[in-house]
Amino acid sequence: MLKLFKSDLHIHTCLSPCGDLKMSPKNIIHKALENNLDMIAICDHNSAENVQAVIKAAEGKNILVIPGIEICTKEEIHVLSLFEKMESASKLQFLIYAHIFGENNPDAFGMQIIANENDEVEKFETKLLIGAADLSIEQVVDEIHKLNGVAIASHIDRESYSVIGQLGFVPDNLNFDALEISPRISFEDARKRFPEYRNYEFIQNSDAHFIDDIGKVTTEFLLAKSSFNEIKKALKNEDGRKVIE
Repeated sequence: MLKLFKSDLHIHTCLSPCGDLKMSPKNIIHKALENNLDMIAICDHNSAENVQAVIKAAEGKNILVIPGIEICTKEEIHVLSLFEKMESASKLQFLIYAHIFGENNPDAFGMQIIANENDEVEKFETKLLIGAADLSIEQVVDEIHKLNGVAIASHIDRESYSVIGQLGFVPDNLNFDALEISPRISFEDARKRFPEYRNYEFIQNSDAHFIDDIGKVTTEFLLAKSSFNEIKKALKNEDGRKVIE
């Protein structure tokens, strides 16, 4: 039997240099449960190093944590990657880290905290996560799909760091699994603004960098259960699974 599941699939942690220090694993899970979310995805900039801690913080609680990364391509386009397993996110992170150059300046960009499930600081990431990886958008989407992940164009309605903002359109050959809209626009207005992308599923997430933004906007899925593979089916409109706009 299919039922509705409420999700926020684009949440940053204190690892993202622009993320608030309160975006710790336990705090994120507490806020997500407070807002009755069934599924969340952790998508820090160019890294998945805090994902496992959030998964551990959610153990024994009625919420699914999906591993993810928000990659910044060399064209300065943000792409969400979502995976069933942490191992796949780690493999993508390994590739990204090999293509990121420069060192973070905490005073200029913010601290990049790697935390554990008890919200304790483990270490500070020194790589320049706020920067762009030396990987094309084609390379990034292809690698996500090779790892059996889902590739979603981030916040397409924004002028900065979006595929439409940078290229002016969504190339057909990229084979995105969905397009994300930001909290600044409604599903209805997005469909009116982007009628040429009617064949894509749209999803909406908070892109939360601050604790009170988690679950501020959500996407509901009609699924058999809360799982990554069920989300993949919904994005393809398979077996009755679908995105509810």
